[in-house]
Amino acid sequence: MIVNVEELKAGSILAEDIYMRTNRPIITAKTVLAEEHIKILKAFLVEKIPVQNTQIDGTKMNQSNTSIHNKGEKGIKSDFIDLFLHTVQLYKKEFISWQSGLSVNIANIRNILLPLLEQLKDGSTEIFSLYHLSNKKEYIYQHSIAVAIISALIAQKLNYNYRDTIQVALAGCLSDAGMAKIEQRLLHKTEPLTEEEFNEVKKHTRYSLEMIPEHTLKKNETRLAIFQHHERIDGSGYPMGNVDTKIHVFAKIIAVADTFHAMTSERLYRKKHSPFRVIEQMHQDHFGKFDLTILQALSNAITQFTTGSKVRLSNGEKAEVLFIEGNVSTRPLVKIIENEMILDLEKNRHLFIDEILEY
Repeated sequence: MIVNVEELKAGSILAEDIYMRTNRPIITAKTVLAEEHIKILKAFLVEKIPVQNTQIDGTKMNQSNTSIHNKGEKGIKSDFIDLFLHTVQLYKKEFISWQSGLSVNIANIRNILLPLLEQLKDGSTEIFSLYHLSNKKEYIYQHSIAVAIISALIAQKLNYNYRDTIQVALAGCLSDAGMAKIEQRLLHKTEPLTEEEFNEVKKHTRYSLEMIPEHTLKKNETRLAIFQHHERIDGSGYPMGNVDTKIHVFAKIIAVADTFHAMTSERLYRKKHSPFRVIEQMHQDHFGKFDLTILQALSNAITQFTTGSKVRLSNGEKAEVLFIEGNVSTRPLVKIIENEMILDLEKNRHLFIDEILEY
């Protein structure tokens, strides 16, 4: 939909790149608009812009006070965004109830997740653009829903049946339920945690286990995965420091999904990063911590673009994928659209793919 810039509010989500006599956009699609973005638009005398139907807090755009009309959007699918943001708000209500002392209602969580999981097959490519929507204040809620759907996507790529995929998604969503028992000051701290504070936060795995009675889940493995999702196969994780053979595969899936979303997302003390850059870091900097089969399943899901796909590079330039080498799929040979220069991203390590624009 198109809205007047004068009536924009912080929290609106830009649907398309905004160009103003420039080769590169002044603001890129999927940006969650803050007051400074609105000031930039006004400074460039932009009158109207395309935005998503839903704002970052899950509320619908007010159509009574704005000059609006709907149009086809080139960005992330509007219905997938709307459903994701709506699901986050439903989960937020559950989380707040846990902070008040209410018990976890597994049926509620399952019902909250199912509509989003049903769209997973059609919306899998959009999952890796959701990091644009990461919001500092809403991170704790967005993270749980994102981990659930990324875990489910990995399970699908590993050919899990529907029942087990749902269980993996439930475990992913509830893996941070215990954060509701952590002091709120720590959840919203704007600087990195001290060692003492981090040790307190690490207790959330035990709290999650205690909050979810054994009889409420169909599989005991799901509770175990919730407890183990911060374990690492080299024994460097917590709470038990277990190694590969003592960690359930569901937990290994959630570990990859949890770390991936955390590294891509904007946090209170850290900026967001490209999924393509993060998957490289997980392969290189975190080598030996994650199950390689699971990490490769996620990598394959991210890099499912083909020759001819349009991408945006980390320097803001748009490019076309010319050739993909199997073992370096995050660094294909590309042609810069503006000047037709050919670049091998494997040899130009200072650049990386920021996102896929068109498959």
